[in-house]
Amino acid sequence: MVRVDRGLVTLDTPAGERRLPLTGKLRQSDTSIAVGDWVVLDQDAVAAILPRSTSLLRRDTDGSATSQAIAANVDLVIVAVPLTESVRVRKLERYLVFARSSGADVVVVLTKADLWADVDGAVADAVAVSGDADVFAFSARTGEGLEGLLTLMTPGRTVVVVGPSGAGKSTLTNALGAERELATGEIRDDGKGRHTTTAREMVRLAGGALLIDTPGLRSLELWGADESIAATYDDVTELAAQCRFRNCGHGTEPGCAVNAAVDEGLLDGERIDGYAKLQREEERLGAKLDARLRAEHNKKIRSFSRSIRDQPNR
Repeated sequence: MVRVDRGLVTLDTPAGERRLPLTGKLRQSDTSIAVGDWVVLDQDAVAAILPRSTSLLRRDTDGSATSQAIAANVDLVIVAVPLTESVRVRKLERYLVFARSSGADVVVVLTKADLWADVDGAVADAVAVSGDADVFAFSARTGEGLEGLLTLMTPGRTVVVVGPSGAGKSTLTNALGAERELATGEIRDDGKGRHTTTAREMVRLAGGALLIDTPGLRSLELWGADESIAATYDDVTELAAQCRFRNCGHGTEPGCAVNAAVDEGLLDGERIDGYAKLQREEERLGAKLDARLRAEHNKKIRSFSRSIRDQPNR
């Protein structure tokens, strides 16, 4: 699957690219198709999605307890952060949780580095919250950081670039050697980028990797992110294990190791706030998902009961 838009999907097949619809059964299923999926065809329609090795998922933007697939079967997620302002570390943390929840490797790319005076400081801010994810400063104009990024684009590897609108994702894709150049927009008067990508699209890179460009995510609600929250905030979770009470909320409880670290200046209090916010979101999602599953289960029981009552000779 190389592109999804307007209710149709574009496939890369041995006979070349084909643009096909989904079967009605697949359209009505809970599984959303994504760029990077391997699929099964039934004549001239996509009938099924093969099992995925990795899935980049977010909560559906309609607020329901369902997921939306952004990309599938990816090996590396690039989180693009534009240096048109100082690094917004809380937002970066959210993107890191989102990226890690896919199961793929993660790197952070600070784009438009030529527009920022203190690139070293920006890199340091990103490194401080990125854990084991490498951080690159990149400029398409000067070529800064390109050589290091190209070493990650190994043949056969599938990469996806995510980030806000105007982060320079398409420009980055072109710089990495896209065989088909993607449209890019001029920088606005306020230094911010323009939204140009309207659909998720996979392109081949000159070095043999595959890269998925994505539109900017206006809303990023997490999905199934318990483990990736813990991985992104590993310093917080390690301290939490030392709290006196197992269910410590890191508020006013005595013997809280997290609060002690904040008081001693060893941990940023705002980082704790970000951690707590994402945990609350995950708890609310879990409650909604449990309610939906209970409702679906009860619906099946009622349907089965009706079918029994309607049988003849009963």
